[in-house]
Amino acid sequence: MPHGAGGGGGAEPEQQALFAWSEAAAPLPAAPSQPFRDSPRARRMLDVREVYAEPAALDTPRGRQIMARLTGAGRPEGADGRPGGVRLTEVDSHWLIPSLHGNDGNVARWVRVKTETLVLGVKHSLATRPNGRSADWIAPGASNGCAMACAYCYVPRRKGFANPITLFTNIEAIVAHVQRHVRAQGPKSEPNQCDPDAWVYDIGENGDCSVDALVCDNTADLVAAFRQLPTAKASFATKFVNPDLLGYDPQGRTRVRFSVMPADDVRLLDIRTSPVDERIAAAADFLDAGYEVHFNLSPVVLRPGWQRDWAELLTHLDDVLPARVKEQAAAEIIMLTHNRALHEVNLGWHPRAEDVLWQPGAQEAKRSQNGALNVRYAQDVKRKSLARMRELIAAHAPWLRIRYAF
Repeated sequence: MPHGAGGGGGAEPEQQALFAWSEAAAPLPAAPSQPFRDSPRARRMLDVREVYAEPAALDTPRGRQIMARLTGAGRPEGADGRPGGVRLTEVDSHWLIPSLHGNDGNVARWVRVKTETLVLGVKHSLATRPNGRSADWIAPGASNGCAMACAYCYVPRRKGFANPITLFTNIEAIVAHVQRHVRAQGPKSEPNQCDPDAWVYDIGENGDCSVDALVCDNTADLVAAFRQLPTAKASFATKFVNPDLLGYDPQGRTRVRFSVMPADDVRLLDIRTSPVDERIAAAADFLDAGYEVHFNLSPVVLRPGWQRDWAELLTHLDDVLPARVKEQAAAEIIMLTHNRALHEVNLGWHPRAEDVLWQPGAQEAKRSQNGALNVRYAQDVKRKSLARMRELIAAHAPWLRIRYAF
């Protein structure tokens, strides 16, 4: 398998040079003069030059909106003369694109593909399935894939050699399905670890809703829908601070879960994400904008110094978060799960990550909830590590309620 620039001499992976943010937290503007998604910073994250699209996706209002934005005023003309410099290729299926998912040469371009390629599809199977862990239900997602490049992400395990954002443009059908499902449940009769009062629906299982919002209004539409559903809450985890979401007016019906890890882990594993200090600093802004704000301590990666670094992170949370955030906060602790096929892909673009992710001596095979065969920390190792995380939270952030640990 080809190796990218991250393969030798301990150098940082090529992708860090493509998108190098300072680790210092940047303040969020309360009322940006222009949408963040039109800013140079957003363009560095996602500068689409190639679109693969199902014809049915192009025929939807959302598909037309996305293409108009990509080819609109201010975008330079491409070498092929197309407006906006965007090349459009129609495909039969968003899942079956041989030149994208089946091309092993894309591994060396793992992040450049994420930056410059977008897939548009129609989600035909609209199903809400039970979860009971982080959320009561997993809603049909409005996307699959991501412009960020976390080395442990489970989504690309099914896709092969490239994993850019796939957006589903039949958002009206997705929203209508969720609305029907919520109304069919009636009020929640008993509290559980997901929420004491509301049915919680994860709306971003296979993508990052904050990044999707750089391209279109799918995330805004879902937040608006839950605003009108008093018995339910939307929920999504994110590693990207997008100030545009501050204007969505969720009115307490959407839970944002900021994923946090020690800064050294973020620099090595969370390629192209917002710095962890910035994610933490955003919590109060999102709470004040009407979101419920929780934290995902995720993933916990066992490597030398992990306990010290998690203690420092928890102490930082305790030091900088205002009381109003702490009073409503809760956390999920999620230990690392990995996968052999993803391990092989990572060796082609970011092998340094595998020095800490791939630890056969401490890991064992695991059949995940979705049926996939993965690897996780051995049961005894995981049990002791989760117990230690609980001790660290009790010592350094005792206000942080543990809602879920896995």
